[in-house]
Amino acid sequence: MTKAAKQFAAKLDTLLDQIYPQSDIPALRQEILEAFWPEGTVYRTRARPPGNNMWDETDTLVITYGNSIVDGVHKPLDLLRHFLEQNVAGVISGVHILPFFPFTSDDGFAVTDYRAVNSALGSWSDITRIAEEFKLMSDLVLNHVSSFSTWFQEYRQGHPPFDKFFFEASPDDDLSEVVRPRTSPLLRKVDTAMGERYVWCTFSHDQVDLDFTNPEVLLEFLRVMRLHIDNGVRIIRLDAVAFIWKQIGTNCIHLPQTHAIVRLMRLLIDYADERVVLLTETNVPNTENLSYFGNMNEAHAIYNFSLPPLILHALLNGTARELNRWQMAMPPAQMGCAYLNFTASHDGIGMRPVEGLLSPEETDEIVDAVRSFGGLVSMRSMSDGTQKPYELNITWFDAMKGTTKGEDEWQLERFLCSQTIVMALEGLPAFYIHALLGTPNDREGVEKTGVNRAINRHRWDYDELREKLADSESTQSRVLEAMKQRIGIRVKQKAFHPNATQFTLHLGEELFGFWRQSLDRAQSMFAIHNMTDQEIRMPVHSINLIGGENWLDLISREEISPSSGEIVFAPYQCRWITNREGSGRTKRPGRNLGNRKVVSPTSGADW
Repeated sequence: MTKAAKQFAAKLDTLLDQIYPQSDIPALRQEILEAFWPEGTVYRTRARPPGNNMWDETDTLVITYGNSIVDGVHKPLDLLRHFLEQNVAGVISGVHILPFFPFTSDDGFAVTDYRAVNSALGSWSDITRIAEEFKLMSDLVLNHVSSFSTWFQEYRQGHPPFDKFFFEASPDDDLSEVVRPRTSPLLRKVDTAMGERYVWCTFSHDQVDLDFTNPEVLLEFLRVMRLHIDNGVRIIRLDAVAFIWKQIGTNCIHLPQTHAIVRLMRLLIDYADERVVLLTETNVPNTENLSYFGNMNEAHAIYNFSLPPLILHALLNGTARELNRWQMAMPPAQMGCAYLNFTASHDGIGMRPVEGLLSPEETDEIVDAVRSFGGLVSMRSMSDGTQKPYELNITWFDAMKGTTKGEDEWQLERFLCSQTIVMALEGLPAFYIHALLGTPNDREGVEKTGVNRAINRHRWDYDELREKLADSESTQSRVLEAMKQRIGIRVKQKAFHPNATQFTLHLGEELFGFWRQSLDRAQSMFAIHNMTDQEIRMPVHSINLIGGENWLDLISREEISPSSGEIVFAPYQCRWITNREGSGRTKRPGRNLGNRKVVSPTSGADW
C-alpha cells in the first residue's frame, strides 16, 4: 500500500469510526471500496484537491422533470433532449432531471427502484444521450423510499438485509424536538413478520425513512451513486440529506453523523477519476445550510435557499433593504465550493431559510401577496402544536404579477430583474424550466392531484409549446428569448465566474447592486438592479468607474462615462456595467466518460 493509499485509508477509517464505532472498521472500509469502485471502474491514486476549476462562467443549469414536456407519442426524455438542443444549447450547459426512477408519489421522490429509469420516461440510454450533450445532475433520494418499494416489502416480510433497513420508533418515545417539514404524523404503524412496528416518515406515509445506523444502507447508496456516475451523471444532488440520521431525544436534523456521511461521500468523489460535483439540498435556515460546506470537505455546492424568498420580498415591497443586509453578511464560498443560485424550483418558495431574516409581519405580507396572485401556502407543524408557513406554492412568473399593492403592468420586467440577479451573483445559476418558459399557475393540476406543489409542475404539450415559442408575441416566447439573451451575455464574462470576487454596493434601498471582479482581475462588473416600479437616478460617483477606461452596460449596450452626472434606471431595469466585454468560448459538452478498465482499488495494487 502506497503512502497516498495509506492516507486515504486513514481518512476513511476516521469517518467510519465516527459513524459506525461498533463496526469492524477495516472490513467495512473494504466493503465501501468495493461498493464505490467495483472491478473495472476508474479511480485516482491521490485525492483531487479543492479548487475553483470544477466550474466556470459558462456553467448554467436548467431544472426540469423528465416529463415536463409530453406529446403522447414520443418518449418524454427524447422530447426533453430535443427541446434543450433546439432552444437552449449554447447558453445552458447542464440539466438537472428530477427523479427519473419508478415511483409512487411526490412526483418521483418516493422511489421504488433506484436502478431503473421510469419506463414512462425512457431508458438509461436516453439518460446517457442527454449526458453526452449537457452536464447532467441526478437526485440521490437517500432519506426515504416508497412504501411500495421492494426494499420496504422485504422489510415487512422480515427478509435480510432489508429487515434492518428502516428506522423504527415508538409512540411512547420523546419526539417533541423533531424538526418536521410537514404536518402529517411522524410515525406510521405497519404489520410485519416481526409483529407490529412503527416506522419513521419524515415527509409522508408513502415515504418511509431509511435507517443509516445500519451500514448496509450506506453501502447500497454508494452502489447507486456509482451507477449514476457510470451513466454520465456529473452532479449528484443529495435530497433531504439533513434528515438521514435519527437519534431519539434530539431534533433529528444536521446530526454529526449526517455531516460525517456527507464527508465520506465527498472523500470518495475526490478519489473518483470522474469530475463529480456533490450538491446538498437542505431547505433550512441560512446558518444551518452553510454548515454543509464543512471545511472544504463536504458539499462542493449548496443551494442558496435564502435567495428566492428574499428576492421575492424585495420585489414585492420595492426595497432591497433585507436583501442587502443578508448579502453583506454572506461569506464568499470556500475554495472548491460554490453556491447554487435560483429563484424557482420544482418545489415551492421555501420560507424556513428566511427565519430570523424577515419579521413575522414581513412574512405575512408575502403570504398575502402570493395568495392574491393565485398561489397557495403549505404549512409545517411546530413542536408546540402550532403551524407556520413552510413554502409558498406558485409559479415564479405569476409571483411577479405585482407588488404588495396589487397587480400591475410590470410583470415581465419584474420577472427579468429577479432572474438577472440570479445570473450575476457569486455562484452557479439554475433556472427551472417553468421560469424559462414563463409558465402560469396550474390550478387544474392542483385540483386533479390535491397537491399544492402541482401548481408549479405543469406538463407542456410539445406541439402547443412549440406554437407558443414560434409566436414572438406569446409570453413563453418573450420570456425565453429575453432569458437566453441575458444568459448568452453572462456566459462570456469572466467576472461572472462562480468564484469571482464580489462586494455588495451601498446604493440605498431602491437599488440592489454588487461588484464582481474576474479571478485574473482583468474584468470589473457592476451589476445593479432597480427593485422598484419607479424610475431611479443614481449619481455615477456612487460606483468606482475608473477613469481612462471605457465602460459599457452589456444589457442595454449603452456607454457609461465616469464623467457623466448620473445613471438612469427605468422600473426594474438591470445594468451590467463593465470595463471589458468578454468574448466567450465554446462550452465543453457534458461528456459521458464511461468506464475505462484499470486496476481495481480493492486489488491492493495502489491501495
